Order: sequence, then structure tokens, then C-alpha cells
Amino acid sequence: MHGIQPGLIIIVLKKKHIIKMASSNNTPEQTDSLEQLNNRLTDFGRSVETNKKAMGVALAGIILVAAVTFAYLYLYRIPRNNKAMEAYNKVELNAMGNDSVAGAQYKKVADEFSGTTAGNLASLSAAETLFESGKYAEAAKYLEKFSSDDDVMEANAKILLGDCYVNANKLDDAIKAFRQAVKDGKGNPQIAPRALLKLAVVYDSQKKYSDALKCYEDIKNDYPEFSFGNGLSVDSYIEREKARL
Repeated sequence: MHGIQPGLIIIVLKKKHIIKMASSNNTPEQTDSLEQLNNRLTDFGRSVETNKKAMGVALAGIILVAAVTFAYLYLYRIPRNNKAMEAYNKVELNAMGNDSVAGAQYKKVADEFSGTTAGNLASLSAAETLFESGKYAEAAKYLEKFSSDDDVMEANAKILLGDCYVNANKLDDAIKAFRQAVKDGKGNPQIAPRALLKLAVVYDSQKKYSDALKCYEDIKNDYPEFSFGNGLSVDSYIEREKARL
């Protein structure tokens, strides 16, 4: 202690005390800060791990769906469609001129390959041959299976279905079929007025003369070039319905 002034010792001690106190005061805050940071990093790590697992499960699901879809298309659907088309074409080539044989074979294709394009076409072909054979109820059953994105084909099928119902004396069902044919064939100068004419005939049979009149008026207004094929004009039918009313 020689050569050191007492006042200097006191100053040094005070400085040490201040440093010690400051250090002591900062320690809890630093500890809390480190713990919070550590907790955040831990939570983040858990979140990343959870997301990785979720992404892995999702990816596995996508791969599984893709594999199932590929197998369905290339191992089942496409081969089945091809086989159905071969069967349908075979009937088309070998059963011409013999409606009874053709009808039976079309029915077989339609039943065996239901849900395919060829099966759908076979339903329509089977219905046509069954209708010609007078088997109206059975023809209607196969027509009910048929559907097409082509409005003309769909309208013609609905007209044939309506004819089946008329012959089976299911007039309300026939009306629904003919109405749908009018809707599907709207704008077609042959199909729509033909369906309207058939619809008018059914209405007449039910004595619904105002409905029949509306059909003839629609023909006159929307399809003036349509020919009834019997030498009569649409005006003569309109006058007849008005007289009945």
C-alpha cells in the first residue's frame, strides 16, 4: 500500500462495487433473454420437423393417388375401352341384316361394357333394334342408359325414347322425353319441329288442346320451313286446335 493514497483506494473500491452491482443487475435479464431465444429456436425446430413430416405425408399421398390413377387408366380403363370398341365393331360388321341377332349382340356389349363409349353406343343400337322388334319397354331401358355430348344424337335418342313410351302407353313419360328432345335439338330445323309435332300428338290424345296448339305455333314461328310430309300446312293444324278449343 505504500505510495497509494487512501482516497484513491476508496475510489477504486467504489468502481469495483459499481461494476459488480451492474453485472449482478444484468444477469437475470440476460438469462431470460437467452432462455427465450433458446425456447424460440426449440419451437422453430419443432415446427420445421412437424412441417417436414406433414409435407412427407402429403407427398406420399400425392404419389399414391398418381400411382392409383395411372394403374386405373392404363391397366384397366383404356384396355377395357379398347376391348369394348372391338366388340362393338365386330357386331357392326357381322350382324348387319339380321335384327334379332344384332339386337342380342348389341345388348351383350352394352351390358358387359357399361360405362364405356362403345357400351354407350351399343345401348343406342340395341334400343333401335328392340324398337323395330316391338319390344318397347326393353328398348326404353337401353335408351335410358344412353347419353351423348352431341345434342343431335341426344335429341334423336330422346325422340326414340318418347316413341317407346307412347307405344307402352306411358304418355306422361313420353311428354318428358319429347320436351327434352325439343330442348336438345333447339335450332335444328328437322329435329326440334319433329319433336314438337310428336309432342302435339300426345297432347291431343290427352285432350290438352291448348298445349298442342302451342306446339304448332312454335313450329310456325321458329321452324317455318318444316314440312309435315302430307301436303298440309302448319296453319291447318293451328286452325284445327283452335276449333277444338
